[in-house]
Amino acid sequence: MAFKSGFITVIGRPNVGKSTLVNRMAKEKISIISDKPQTTRNTIKTIITEQDSQIILIDTPGIHRPKNKLGEYMVNIAKATLNEVDLVVYIVEANEPKPGPVEMDIINQLKDIKTPIILVINKIDLVKKEQVLSVIDTYSKLLNFLHIIPVSALQNEGIDILLEEIKKALPEGPKYFPDDMVTDQTERVLVAELIREKMLHLLSDEVPHGVGVEVISFKEREDKQIIDIQANIYCEKESHKGIIIGKEGKMLKKIGSLAREEIENLLGSKVFLELWVKAKKDWRNSASMLKTLGYN
Repeated sequence: MAFKSGFITVIGRPNVGKSTLVNRMAKEKISIISDKPQTTRNTIKTIITEQDSQIILIDTPGIHRPKNKLGEYMVNIAKATLNEVDLVVYIVEANEPKPGPVEMDIINQLKDIKTPIILVINKIDLVKKEQVLSVIDTYSKLLNFLHIIPVSALQNEGIDILLEEIKKALPEGPKYFPDDMVTDQTERVLVAELIREKMLHLLSDEVPHGVGVEVISFKEREDKQIIDIQANIYCEKESHKGIIIGKEGKMLKKIGSLAREEIENLLGSKVFLELWVKAKKDWRNSASMLKTLGYN
């Protein structure tokens, strides 16, 4: 049997469940997850290697109407992948029966590409079967999809069917990455993302979008029993800095404690984590700050 491989970009508007779906397919947590939109800021490659195939999933930031340079960067990298891959997986929600303005923007973008597209209707656990059928009917009239597959990423429903159809659609090709490699992200990037994920979960709505994390030191001690990690958390306002630190430093301590647990699981080692919070006004519109945080 010929070996099949290829790159698949996963797109959709913010908060449709792209990262949850990618993690489900990989059976590992690669992308951070939050119920807040625009969680993913960079393209993250997740590699699924089986005996007869290698699937490289590219989890992109949600396509939305940007309000700052960081937003523009996120949208541009999401759109840039469309013509460079072997397959596009476009995700919409079952509980949104009609496509809104952003969905129509995405549909219009997809009309201009030659890459095959699989439409995934996520969150089918939230609606009745009749609504799923209605969403299928609506979208099938808008674009010629290779397949339309209903799933629930949260409930792990329909994931195997989706993976099988992805595999069928891929060309014969080489093994691009080693068998044991599950992501192209460095440990520093994954650590920064895990810290940011905890802030997304713990902080009020307005604060997390203006937060960035830079790992400034990552050192294994000589006895190799512990890894010392230091990171800066950047926010846009002094008032946000106060919220992140919290009364008597309690919020920052909670962020650090939850992040450290997951970082230790990721690295398979004890971790000593130090966090500092710095206010940088309007950093999401600063080219130098975006470069510092790896958004370039």
